[in-house]
Amino acid sequence: MKLDFTIDRLRRMALFARVVELGSMSAAARELDMTPSAVSQQLRQLETETGVVLLHRSTRKLTTTEIGQAYYEDCAAMLHAARSADGRLGDLRDEPRGELRIAAPIGFAAHLAPALAPLMRAYPELSLRIFADDRQIDLIAERIDLAIRVGRLADSNLIARRMAEWRHLLLASPAYAQAHGLPRTPEELAGHSMLILSVMNQPEYVEMHRDGEPSRRVRIGGRIVGNNAETLKQMMLQGLGIVRLPEPDAAPVLADGRAVHVLPEWTMAPLGVYAVTAQRDSQPAKVRMAIAALQDYLGSQQ
Repeated sequence: MKLDFTIDRLRRMALFARVVELGSMSAAARELDMTPSAVSQQLRQLETETGVVLLHRSTRKLTTTEIGQAYYEDCAAMLHAARSADGRLGDLRDEPRGELRIAAPIGFAAHLAPALAPLMRAYPELSLRIFADDRQIDLIAERIDLAIRVGRLADSNLIARRMAEWRHLLLASPAYAQAHGLPRTPEELAGHSMLILSVMNQPEYVEMHRDGEPSRRVRIGGRIVGNNAETLKQMMLQGLGIVRLPEPDAAPVLADGRAVHVLPEWTMAPLGVYAVTAQRDSQPAKVRMAIAALQDYLGSQQ
């Protein structure tokens, strides 16, 4: 006989298991906030659906039939599995564990180590898989928990949380400065070899500001265009042109003298650094705590 497993049927199976475990319908009724007659009615319905007698009823004692005992063991296993699933869900919600899948631009990926190391040390049941790619990975198709996006965000249904703002700087190597000179105004950038970070074949512009003056927007060009900021930085260090970099990536090569700041009295609009997820609410602990760790780290870099 084929049985129809509905939600109501599963509820009756769970109720039957609790009646057997507690030893009486009255005790089960009190635990489940039901009347004893409602419990009895549900159990009779279950017996009707299964076509067997599950319980021996008397005024003093409630016992299972032989087939009822076997059925109880399976119902109890089902109830235990449901409790385990609920407990596991709570664990995943409340404590970081399982695999955390993060996508980040290649240039940003180096920041993941110092940002997430404290989290990984504190929670040994948490594992990490990093997708370092300058293309915008499909979060749903690749099952990405968290993506880091830098700069302007494309319109989408994804949820973005602004974690920090990074200044953009123009850099050149000392060798380039000696060979070609450095621009004195934003307009002079048009006459220099620019190393352009782009993922689309569109014109590139630099917009710069200085106190007391209107902003300047200059169209730039160059022989080298790439979609990887780290590669373009290496090109700059080889004296091949001027590159635009976020300040955290620019700071080390400025500090050790491998690069010079171009047009230091001019500024560009800061870049937003975003944590992007596919959903807003009910994030598991591994995602919530990773975002918090990244925010703490990025805040310390400003």
